[in-house]
Amino acid sequence: MKHSHFVIALGLFSFLELAAQESITTYDLKEVVVSDVRTQRYADGHKVTVLKDSTIERNGIFLTSLLAFNSNIYFKENGLGMVSSPAFRGTNASHTAVIWNGININSQLNGQVDFNTVNPFNYSSVAIRSGGGSVQFGTGAIGGSVHLNNDLKFEKHLEHQVLTGYGSFDTRSINYTNSFGTGKWSSSFGINYNSSDNDYRYLETDERNTNGEFEHVNLNFNAGYLLNNDQVLRLYHQSFIGDRNLSGNLVAPGRSRYQDNHYRTQLEWVKFGKKTTSKVKLAHLHDAFKYFENKDAEDFSEGRVTTLLARYTMDIALSKAVRVNSFLEYNNFSSRGSSFGTPQRNDFAITAVLKHTVNKKTRYNFSLRQDFSSDFSSPFVFAWDGSYDFGKTYTLQLNASRNFRLPTFNDLYWQPGGNLELLPEQSYQLDLGHQLDFNQLNIRLNSYYITTEDMIRWLPNNQGIWSPVNVDNVRIYGAEVELGYKKTLGEKQEIDFTTNHAYTVSEDTATGEQLIYVPFHRGNAALAYRFANFGAFYQHLYNGPVSIIGGELEGYQVANAGITFSPKLEGKLQYRLGVTLNNVFNTYYENIALRPMPNRNIQTQLVLNF
Repeated sequence: MKHSHFVIALGLFSFLELAAQESITTYDLKEVVVSDVRTQRYADGHKVTVLKDSTIERNGIFLTSLLAFNSNIYFKENGLGMVSSPAFRGTNASHTAVIWNGININSQLNGQVDFNTVNPFNYSSVAIRSGGGSVQFGTGAIGGSVHLNNDLKFEKHLEHQVLTGYGSFDTRSINYTNSFGTGKWSSSFGINYNSSDNDYRYLETDERNTNGEFEHVNLNFNAGYLLNNDQVLRLYHQSFIGDRNLSGNLVAPGRSRYQDNHYRTQLEWVKFGKKTTSKVKLAHLHDAFKYFENKDAEDFSEGRVTTLLARYTMDIALSKAVRVNSFLEYNNFSSRGSSFGTPQRNDFAITAVLKHTVNKKTRYNFSLRQDFSSDFSSPFVFAWDGSYDFGKTYTLQLNASRNFRLPTFNDLYWQPGGNLELLPEQSYQLDLGHQLDFNQLNIRLNSYYITTEDMIRWLPNNQGIWSPVNVDNVRIYGAEVELGYKKTLGEKQEIDFTTNHAYTVSEDTATGEQLIYVPFHRGNAALAYRFANFGAFYQHLYNGPVSIIGGELEGYQVANAGITFSPKLEGKLQYRLGVTLNNVFNTYYENIALRPMPNRNIQTQLVLNF
């Protein structure tokens, strides 16, 4: 059966190659070249939420806080600035794929991305795609995916921005970005420095968050060059250098330290035609860490993994109604670590996505993917999604998919505890969505059902050693509602309101019990108001109680509020002053047991644009 899937996919790819041999007529490129069109062109049946500009700027230096207050994703944080992992639609952290300019950057060591190592200021937009996406984005895209995009603007321009901030706990940040274009050349550059003593007081106690200092440096460079009217060469690079102590908790003081570095580079050549677009992408990813059990000692454990990626993509308009996107992808993973040796793996994937626009109201996508791994027999996965417009105000969306997650190097090789007998996780999903647009008012309602087989969990074995095993069959179902209202009142006033609520049941089918750290109810709301040069905003977050080992962690509500002043000046130089009060009501809360989050604190911000 595995080989028959390959023959089908290879036959489809060969057909696309023949279709691509048609004569190609060139055309002028648009002013803006986006980094990944798949979230726009091939996601008709999915809920996709895009966060930009002011929303990003008012939510701090971590991707965690941006998404916690503006999406339905639940986060588990080991304290401010510490390790942060998502739980998307009742799944775990390794079931949320992070896509950087079109490629999956989840760690091959633990299968996830630490969202407190990602600075949202470095991206043109941040998009959240709900639902399964393994066909297009590979292993781990079960609960959903988060897309970090750097778009290139080729029109003539030169723009600079400097953002500085200072706040409680001696928290400092400075960010510089620029964007440049000549018509044939486009580039953007950004560098960020963030640090904090992070010594906030634990409410209801006399203790402080000791050993919580952190320091981060981010460097981003993106460039594009138009070789001619129908070809463009693009380069994306990102470096992250992090050094942080790891906070203790209410029963044990912290003394450890963690250093992690991430270096990501991808080069892409694109050829545009009247009917066909071809892409060749080459990428190099390198992730490394050092862990000091005692920060004052010289002993440490370490690990690193390097990924080499090569992808060939072809997008063909077979007619006005039918479009096909397909790609071949090869990945080589090599690693070395104190606790897992020197494992390597080679993966190859072939994918084809068919888009059919039936008429002005109806469109759907059908996609297939087969992976071949040197370590596993990977499952054949598929997806279907579509939408239908009932008039101008109501759109019905539906998607169904089979998705997967491969065991990571830690799952397989970690000593002690690694398990070489693990099977890939398999998941099936169905999602029904309703989208209503009434000019200023937008409403989205989604209900979904997910079943997962062979879920990997780390559990203690007979020797008391924690080891991963395929033990769980998990059933997840729930509903999400998202509402947005934006209205301009004359020339000087504007009001913007958004709210999200999620009801999630994520249960072990054997016991019927809710999985740990998955709230049944979670919601947030944000209200922003602008009058002339002044602005104000309020954010509110509710997390319901969650099950933990041996008990339950209480739910909580936390709020932030802020004001801004941005006068209109003559000339190109513009500035904005902002003050944000976090945790307005000084709420004591934990989103991981025994790890209190910060009390009320203040952050200031100055933004210069020129």
